[in-house]
Amino acid sequence: MNHFEPMTDSTSLIVSNQVVIPDDEIEMNFIRAQGAGGQNVNKVSTAVHLRFNIKTSSLPIAYKEKLLQFKDHHITTEGIIIIKAQRFRTQDKNKEDARQRLLEIIKKAMLTKKKRRSTKPTRNSQRRRMDNKSKQGKQKALRRKVDY
Repeated sequence: MNHFEPMTDSTSLIVSNQVVIPDDEIEMNFIRAQGAGGQNVNKVSTAVHLRFNIKTSSLPIAYKEKLLQFKDHHITTEGIIIIKAQRFRTQDKNKEDARQRLLEIIKKAMLTKKKRRSTKPTRNSQRRRMDNKSKQGKQKALRRKVDY
């Protein structure tokens, strides 16, 4: 059974110079972490369950559209980013880790790939290619049976 505790902390997440996510849009719950940890793992809720709703957030429309189109296993079909952070043994470190991972997802979604422009081979590279082909042809011709 997971024990949920609502988080109380007021620091906003800075995405860029113009875009800031207020803390009330990021929902964080503390849950018990899985895995090794001895007696501590059964008593203390150190893992963080972060939820961020893209559709209801104050992000600019361009950010929302790109995030909703972005393919990432943390983004649900309803447009909610869900991150579970349990890497560290303390709540504060896991909370910061979850916020950083949210920031990384948003920044990764905003990156636009450079469009590839097809280029023509240079005249020199074409000449080198043809020279190599003729050289290979001559070499293979020398390997053939000699006809007297």
